[in-house]
Amino acid sequence: MRHLYTGSLNADLAEPAIRELANAREELRAFPPEQVIWDLEDPAALPPWGVNISADIADLASYFVTSDGLDLITVLHDALAASQHSGQPIRIE
Repeated sequence: MRHLYTGSLNADLAEPAIRELANAREELRAFPPEQVIWDLEDPAALPPWGVNISADIADLASYFVTSDGLDLITVLHDALAASQHSGQPIRIE
């Protein structure tokens, strides 16, 4: 999925990106929320909300949400699946 760093991904790369995203989700499930690294330059730094997180967040796979409260990994998966189905690239702005 490194192609997404440029802001877009061609539809022909959607399937491998879906697999990579699923693998990332599985790996993130191994870490509890308190192990989040918010700032790579300061690993001890806490997110702006500190430790006040939803009880629904059981691990780092469910930690990251969109501004409207949707699971970020699910949103990415759905966008990749739509790209794969439609043949259209996805673009992140």
